[in-house]
Amino acid sequence: MAAVDIDMSEKTVHPEQIEFGTGEDFRFDPKRTKKLLRKLDRNLLPVVTVLYLLSYLDRANIGNARLAGLEKDLGMKGLDYNVAVAIFFPFYVAVEPISNIMLKKIRPSLWIASIMVAWGVICTLMGLVTNFGGFLAARAALGLAEGGLFPGINFIISMWYRRFECGFRMALFYSAATASGAFGGFLARAIVEMDGVGGKAGWSWIFIIEGLITVVGAVGAFFLLHDDPESSKFLSPDEKVEIARRLKEDENGLASEYGTRFAMQAVKDPKIWFQMLITFLVYTPVYCIALFLPTIVATLGYTNTSAQLMSAPPYVVACGFCILGGWAADRVQSRGIFMVGFQCVALVGIILQIAAKQDRAKYAGTYLLTIGLYPCVPMGTAWNSNNIGGSAKRAVGIAMQIAAGNLGGIASGFIYVKADGPRYIKGHSVMLGMIALSIILCALQSVYLRRENARRDATHKPLSEYTAQNKHEERELGDSATFYRFTV
Repeated sequence: MAAVDIDMSEKTVHPEQIEFGTGEDFRFDPKRTKKLLRKLDRNLLPVVTVLYLLSYLDRANIGNARLAGLEKDLGMKGLDYNVAVAIFFPFYVAVEPISNIMLKKIRPSLWIASIMVAWGVICTLMGLVTNFGGFLAARAALGLAEGGLFPGINFIISMWYRRFECGFRMALFYSAATASGAFGGFLARAIVEMDGVGGKAGWSWIFIIEGLITVVGAVGAFFLLHDDPESSKFLSPDEKVEIARRLKEDENGLASEYGTRFAMQAVKDPKIWFQMLITFLVYTPVYCIALFLPTIVATLGYTNTSAQLMSAPPYVVACGFCILGGWAADRVQSRGIFMVGFQCVALVGIILQIAAKQDRAKYAGTYLLTIGLYPCVPMGTAWNSNNIGGSAKRAVGIAMQIAAGNLGGIASGFIYVKADGPRYIKGHSVMLGMIALSIILCALQSVYLRRENARRDATHKPLSEYTAQNKHEERELGDSATFYRFTV
């Protein structure tokens, strides 16, 4: 970080001189810290939230296009729609780790804006295809272009906030996914009215208009997305120093530079792989909801047009719970218990889909599903991020986790098969099994982390006795450092 001279209490402070535990205390008081966090929130969160809303809208609008005649016009039969859903995700997953490494080498604003232009153009071109093969190619290209955004935003947030400030912020921007479900339903309903304009079907205009909106958003992202605290223009010099101090203190001086050895630490870490399995089990049902909820709602006696609208309210309610859950988990400084609790709610929702006889009860179940599942996505990412020491290892670890989760997108494409309609008992049963297994694994992960913390407390000296030199000697060990404690 470049040197910035700041006169504080008649002393000149340089960011590179800040050492955790040195006794030099230039920290902000609580009131000023809250003011700083609010300033970060105002300048960072609205931008990344809108970007993710556009991303989720462009990947999930295939569900709305289906109700607007996509399958009929492209001659899709049998499992063709499921294949079109699934082909997006292998390409999406492939670029996630690469993208996060690129964020360590290229300005985030430039990288994010570039991939947004790419996927916005591709989404627009999806509205111009005339056959199933062309549509498959466009969906694959969309996944390749869009894959870097979600892990990238999560990593960017971790560059500005401390561990127990990230969960709430991740929930805020991920709430855009739930909002996109509602917004997408209303928008699709309006766009479908353009059916026949320019010789294009209503579903074509869904892709064209939403893709063009993303291209415009990319221009805004380039100018509004801040790369890092050091280069930001909205922070004063002393605020930049304070952010550097807070992050260094939160990391306990662990290494922040990029290095292949830190990437390999992530690849070899068993708890990250365990978290990847949990994430796969969470993301698969989430993608099932995003891609098939309009279809499921249409089986409850609604017309296709009404189903577009009736699929929106569950997302609106889930959005609020997503934010509330992130705030509560940060406040309690725990993640596992919330993951288990929310998924138990989702379990009740999927049971209603299977067992309920009345359509009203099944529709109520869609609310419980979205309330229970959507908060677990940002919370699971925050949980994994909180338990990875060192920013380079964290960048790779987050990308690995999200890549595993997005493999669930491939599975989700084949869980709800048209031949199983209108009750979709097989699909609902698969969802039930995945949610139940995820609950068990989250509980096991929480127990393991508690025991590991207790073991380190028992076998190593108290944290208060570690000097700056002690921590410097273990700076390259990441979360294996003896002074590191996990979030349970």
